[in-house]
Amino acid sequence: MQCPMDAAASGTSPVMQFHSIADDSTSHSSPLTTSLERSKRHCHGDGIPGEFPLAVSPSIVLHVLSACDLDPKDLAALEATCTFFSKPANFAPNFALSLPELAAFDMCQKRTMFKLMNEEEKECLKQRCGGSWKHVLRYILVIENNGSRVIAGPGHSIVITTSGDVYSFGANCSGQLGLGDSEDRFKPCLIRSLQGIRITQAAAGSRRTMLVTDTGSVYAFGKDNFRGAELVEAAHTSQITTPKIVESLKGVFVVQAAIGGYFSAVLSREGRVYTFSWGKSERLGHNSDPSDVEPRLLSELEDVPVAYISAGNCYLLMLAYQPNGMSVYSVGCGLGGKLGHGCKTNKGVPKLIEQFQSLSFKPVSISAGTWHAAALGADGRVCTWGWGHTGCLGHGDEEYKAAPTVVEGLRNVKAVHLSTGEYTTFVVADNGDVYSFGSGESLNLIFQEDDEAEEEGPDFSTPSIVESFKALNKKVAQICPTNASYWLNSEMGHPHTFAVMESGELCAFGGGIRGQLGVKLLEGVEKVSAPMHVPIDLS
Repeated sequence: MQCPMDAAASGTSPVMQFHSIADDSTSHSSPLTTSLERSKRHCHGDGIPGEFPLAVSPSIVLHVLSACDLDPKDLAALEATCTFFSKPANFAPNFALSLPELAAFDMCQKRTMFKLMNEEEKECLKQRCGGSWKHVLRYILVIENNGSRVIAGPGHSIVITTSGDVYSFGANCSGQLGLGDSEDRFKPCLIRSLQGIRITQAAAGSRRTMLVTDTGSVYAFGKDNFRGAELVEAAHTSQITTPKIVESLKGVFVVQAAIGGYFSAVLSREGRVYTFSWGKSERLGHNSDPSDVEPRLLSELEDVPVAYISAGNCYLLMLAYQPNGMSVYSVGCGLGGKLGHGCKTNKGVPKLIEQFQSLSFKPVSISAGTWHAAALGADGRVCTWGWGHTGCLGHGDEEYKAAPTVVEGLRNVKAVHLSTGEYTTFVVADNGDVYSFGSGESLNLIFQEDDEAEEEGPDFSTPSIVESFKALNKKVAQICPTNASYWLNSEMGHPHTFAVMESGELCAFGGGIRGQLGVKLLEGVEKVSAPMHVPIDLS
């Protein structure tokens, strides 16, 4: 019999051949006897305990499990509660694998990043993730679930559609829109030079953009170096106005890129982290010259598969996959306690944030803001730490926190998404409500809709619902704020924020003087406080 997964792996058309196991339908048991037998069977079947009706066609069961895109936890539960699913399925080439394990392999095989691996690479990834295809699937899902297709960079914006097309708009002084020139754009423009190439993820920094393809390549354009805002004024910095492949990463299959204030970082499909620039001692894990443009592996995490990276101004957070749950590592500048280790000391190599364990907090998502950080737990709780200026930590004051601390103001809220900007934090609840706290001045917080209100809005040190979203009567899925230092990018205008609706509609608010909201504002208007529609179809 040929299993669908074997056909997919070999590149041939899947051919299903079904087991033909005789079903003894000639039993003359009395109705009472049959009823008593069924009361003992649970999921076992019509014959003796241990049989299962669908055992006559296990390939159909496998097809159903794979097609339903079950969560790895559900697959594991099937194995744990039913002998039919826990026993070997006897499918070639590995006859010892169970149906849930084979289904997990099939679902991994649907992902390009996995499908393009050779057998040795696949087996290596399985061992790194804990020795199970269900763990590999969960690792891949963490990568997918933490990604965003909408990026609010400092002064410019990048939007990726589900088909992999890329639109850019806003400031373009260094060619960071990838459109072949340096003219600002006030409406979304398709990057036509990338048509035919499927983009899956993007990162936007000061005058620079990086794009990741589904085949692991990285394109970059804008300011031609991997440093952030520090070299904005450097006259010798060249510009790239159309997307160009990053040659130094050709040997790495990249699944994510991140741009901080003083460095860039990428994540490989195997869960390895590479950083560029700002690499001197006590900074980003390798002792190199700040102008170094070669990717340097953070070798201290060689045995820890990282599923997501998030870059702040001068530090990096890494969400690492482990079979028993996620963990978070940090590296870089520790001022303000933003590394989360209970101190304000810099860390030159990645270090595990241990506080989560004492809080019984299982992180599933992280966000490194410019100066503070946040994490989302599996139970919907939110932790914040780092600089607390303007109340961006949500604890009712402006004190810094050197270790992750649960936001008590969200205790009765089940959060499903969070994001951080410069001294601002957004949290999306499971019912679509949006909470935010921190600086109102940045216009990342939009409590104030009165045009006659004071120029600088109030700060909020505890979570409050953003009422202007409720007025839209649309469920919010994600919030994407600008995450960069305003004083290093003041010529780009005020920071801005995108809201992605469950319907796929995109809204924006905040600074728009350079076109980063996707529309040209009226003369004399620099920012918008209420969400406005962005003319892009994300689907």
